[in-house]
Amino acid sequence: MSERLLRLACTAVTAALAAQVVLAPGAAWAVPEPDPAGPSATASPDPAGPAADAPPDAGAAAPGGRSVAELLTELQRLYREAERATEAYNATEEKLKEQRAETERLDTALAEARLSLHESRGAAGRLARQQYQGSTDLSPYVRLLLARDPQHALEQGHVIGRLARERAETVDRLEGGERRSDELARAARTALDAQLTLAERRKKERDDVRRRLGDVEKLLASLTTAQLAAIAELEQAGVAEAQKRVMASGDLDDDRPPSAEGDRAVRYAVEQIGKPYEWGAEGPASYDCSGLTSEAWGHAGTPIPRTSQEQWARLPRIPLNRLRPGDLVLYFPEATHVALYLGDGMVVQAPRTGERVKISPIASNPVLGAVRPDPDRDLVPVPDARPQGGPQAPATSPR
Repeated sequence: MSERLLRLACTAVTAALAAQVVLAPGAAWAVPEPDPAGPSATASPDPAGPAADAPPDAGAAAPGGRSVAELLTELQRLYREAERATEAYNATEEKLKEQRAETERLDTALAEARLSLHESRGAAGRLARQQYQGSTDLSPYVRLLLARDPQHALEQGHVIGRLARERAETVDRLEGGERRSDELARAARTALDAQLTLAERRKKERDDVRRRLGDVEKLLASLTTAQLAAIAELEQAGVAEAQKRVMASGDLDDDRPPSAEGDRAVRYAVEQIGKPYEWGAEGPASYDCSGLTSEAWGHAGTPIPRTSQEQWARLPRIPLNRLRPGDLVLYFPEATHVALYLGDGMVVQAPRTGERVKISPIASNPVLGAVRPDPDRDLVPVPDARPQGGPQAPATSPR
């Protein structure tokens, strides 16, 4: 990363961390949580949940009867469920885009096949009329014997033979056109049914996202100013402690410069700082987490999957001690959140509803692992990627 970009990133980090100290009612937080699936095979850092890093009074009862830690855990759960629903919506939206394209392709092919069939039927009709108008009970051999000019009759015979071949070809085209039209019609109906099914699933997932975000809004609206301030303090303490452990572990190695594509992806992502998070958004005015990372790498000239789970499943994995700027850091056991690594233990991310694209510590959420959209030649790809539960494949490692 160039010195200019490093200065820009450091400035953004300072502003982002300062802005997190004061939270207004209705704001959202990045809250670390324990990983129920245990330490990831790819994640060296082990950011603990808020309870492990909480200040001594974190368990004290807050106004309303619930402790600050309980409120923090509840908010974290609601946000995570909303983000999981968002990524499911994004995946269905991508499938729906592909299905629409397939439906359009089949509709176009069907229209062309029907036009060709219409032309074949017209040609067959003309041949039928010609055969009827020129029909005779005499065979070509008898006509040849009776002809006054045998040479002329032979030439006519060649013409008749050519016309017969044309009739046979026309009939073949007609029959083939009918079969192709029938097949395309069935395929088009199937494709349209699949499109309608995906559209209905997307609607349900959209409603699920809105419902879950409504739960977040209800909880936030129920909190007092004192609760918000206490949650902000607990959140800051937890992130700071988790980040301290990560940086002290020596697991992050910042000696690796970004690739040319990685540098372009980082620059694009940094330029989006300050734009609002919006679920399902891919820019340019707003982003969700995977919308930001997929657009950043798309602008860098390396298209990657749209969703965080597909990015985790399909891109080559790397251990955290081989991170370089531009790599993607995945969070939570289900890979439902993703950020883009900047270096110096920091990432740029679209956090969640209520926040804006910003630079954050890598330990802001429980790290699952990392992937590299433009892998080195000396990295061995992971053959078995399982983003949702189950045993995790080992990290990509140098040969």
